[in-house]
Amino acid sequence: MIVRERSDSLTRLDGIRVVVVDDAPILRRLLSAALEEFGAAVTVVETADAALEAVRRERPDVLISDLEMPGKGGHWLIGQVRALAPERGGLTPAAALTGLHGPAHRASALRAGFQDHLEKPIDLQTLVSAVASLALYGREPSVRQPSCSLAAR
Repeated sequence: MIVRERSDSLTRLDGIRVVVVDDAPILRRLLSAALEEFGAAVTVVETADAALEAVRRERPDVLISDLEMPGKGGHWLIGQVRALAPERGGLTPAAALTGLHGPAHRASALRAGFQDHLEKPIDLQTLVSAVASLALYGREPSVRQPSCSLAAR
């Protein structure tokens, strides 16, 4: 994994493996294209069940999950991920990407086990920076705490 600054001040995500889960096809395509443009290897899925399987199978560096999806949502997903053994993906750094705004929703996502709460719509610089920060966070085992926020937004 290589995280380095580009001349236009956006970070490269070379070698960072990301699982993105969102029920909206257009959002999956946009997020995938944006992250791949900056070098990330992206797996996109549309359900929480599929995301859980992808985390188990691929052991990504970062998980980006919508919170509100039909059936099982992001809160269910992060609970299942955090219940996994560390070697199976239980410590995968994760961000909730959601249309739910405000401090109460942010606190709820962090309490559930996400490290970050990203609000839709999201700009490219925020997305890329969040993925880079989460990937670096995941490489530093001494600071991993499932409900620890990376940065106040």
